[in-house]
Amino acid sequence: MIKIKQIGASLSLMIFLWNCSGSNGGNQPQGNTVKTYPVVEVQEKSLTGYFEFPANIMGKVNNNVRAKIQGYITKVLVDEGQYVQAGQPLFTLETNSTTETALAAKSGIGSAQAAVAAAQASVNAAQVEVNKLKPLVEKGVVSSVQLETANANLLRAQAQLKQAQAQQQQSVATYKSAQANVDYSIIRAPISGVVGKINFREGSLVGPTDATPITTVSDTRELFVYFSLNEKDYLNFLKFEKGATLAEKIKNAPPVELVLANGEVYSEKGKIQTVTGQIDAATGTIQFRVLFNNASGLLSNGNSGKVRIPKYYDNATVIPESATYEQQGFVYAYKVGEKNIVNNVIVKVTDRVNNMIIVEDGLKKGDKIVAQGVASLKPETEIKPKQVSLDSLVQAIKPIF
Repeated sequence: MIKIKQIGASLSLMIFLWNCSGSNGGNQPQGNTVKTYPVVEVQEKSLTGYFEFPANIMGKVNNNVRAKIQGYITKVLVDEGQYVQAGQPLFTLETNSTTETALAAKSGIGSAQAAVAAAQASVNAAQVEVNKLKPLVEKGVVSSVQLETANANLLRAQAQLKQAQAQQQQSVATYKSAQANVDYSIIRAPISGVVGKINFREGSLVGPTDATPITTVSDTRELFVYFSLNEKDYLNFLKFEKGATLAEKIKNAPPVELVLANGEVYSEKGKIQTVTGQIDAATGTIQFRVLFNNASGLLSNGNSGKVRIPKYYDNATVIPESATYEQQGFVYAYKVGEKNIVNNVIVKVTDRVNNMIIVEDGLKKGDKIVAQGVASLKPETEIKPKQVSLDSLVQAIKPIF
């Protein structure tokens, strides 16, 4: 009876060990079912990725419109969003007091001109008297005292003439200033462009020192697009662009794309023009400026969007994103080895482009990896590979916008 129990225990132990080891040497569930997984070959491709940054759009020229004199707005002659020509009237101010001042100044010019004429006549008369007395003094007909008196009168008349002429010039200047104020009562467009928000309307008191402008006129035929990079992104930009100096890197930088707020890519491409010379201590960023054409008028001052700077990868090692998973900050893929046994390997990622991962280290061209379903796998698992192409896999998972 004891021998039968011993034999039974030995047989049970043998069956248990056989089930644990498995007939194929892999890590398979009971029943020895080998699952089929899509497998893709690691390839090299030339791809274009993008740096993408939020951006603000401004007209190339933006002029704030303010009154040059203080006054009440009587008429608003334009509307927001209207295109205006340089010099076109935009607003009018109350002109009663300025007109009265100008008329008074003009009358002052007339009085000054009369004073100049009278002073000139006095000079002429005094000069005649001097000229008459000179030969008489020389002949001894009259005394020299009379000539000296005549000369004194001439000098006094000449001084009065200069004073009258100065007063005339002052009257003219006063009139011009008063007339300029009358002209300033018509507020005109400083440049050709689009009228922005109108902040003040009829009845509002405005003046040259107002903190808020009456409106803004923006020339939007060309636009400046501003975006900022943090220090890390800025260093990456310098790393990718060709050139020994910043100026050379900006010159060699490829055309920039603009993604609008609705997700569409603007038809025109821009060119990076300049970069601020230093990191902003308050924000930790550095600002870039890009010039875009806007002949169609689609964009306006104050729009927002995203700037896309292309970055090119030649013969980069790529795998589909679906072939990877992340754990504790590392990216893994399952590499297919001998006898179709898979094991996870750490993949060092350079970038992610169009549902593909650009591999810096961990895999090489020709390696075979599991393309999908990696979440259900474990190391040392045998699979039944089903070869799929990288392109068909990427296209199948590409999002539709």
